[in-house]
Amino acid sequence: MGSVQEQPGTSHDQEPHAQGLYSKLNWLRAGVLGANDGIVSTAGLVVGVAAATVDRGPILTAGIAGLAAGAVSMALGEYVSVSTQRDTEKALLAKERAELREIPDAELQELVDIYQKKGLSPSTARTVAEELTAHDAFAAHAEAELGIDPHDLTNPWQAAGSSAVSFTIGALLPLIAILATPATARIPVTFVTVLVALALTGSISARLGGSNRGRAVVRVVLGGALAMAVTYGLGQAFGTIA
Repeated sequence: MGSVQEQPGTSHDQEPHAQGLYSKLNWLRAGVLGANDGIVSTAGLVVGVAAATVDRGPILTAGIAGLAAGAVSMALGEYVSVSTQRDTEKALLAKERAELREIPDAELQELVDIYQKKGLSPSTARTVAEELTAHDAFAAHAEAELGIDPHDLTNPWQAAGSSAVSFTIGALLPLIAILATPATARIPVTFVTVLVALALTGSISARLGGSNRGRAVVRVVLGGALAMAVTYGLGQAFGTIA
């Protein structure tokens, strides 16, 4: 529930301190999910190859290739996605800036209406709108109408780098596990290592997202186990044929 003492016209998530925390949590959650993708995809790849051959060379080659391809793909996907989001934000902000220049009275009334809908009395809403407009009209409208901090737009390069790094870290775990283990124990050791890592990433992701930790862990662990089981079966089948 809001009160007049809160930042006018914003929800808790849009308050300066809360918005920054929310943004950091989103980046952290995205990093955990990127690492999770790296773990699952690389584990499935190297387990499949290890099921077909005991030679370290092909396993290493497949693992490095999968790591590089996955990291580049994640980075490119995030860059394109966040660039589109940033372009949309900039277009909305440009439109808002033009409206403030061309119809300032109508924009002030729009701000008053927003605050009234949030529960402020007409007189208080007008006072708040006028004071914020006098302080920084553009920022006030951007945050109240669009939910955008004009001084803190999304950064596509940061998103791309974060995704690439988190994927790489996740991918290195199954690759190291399978290469550092004797041939007779590679598959079971990698399975256990990956499932423990997935349980950890699932738990962290659920905690950051405020969801049920047990269900999140079960989903991600079962998904990872299924991926490795499928690629292991395919590796054995095609390795036998070869």
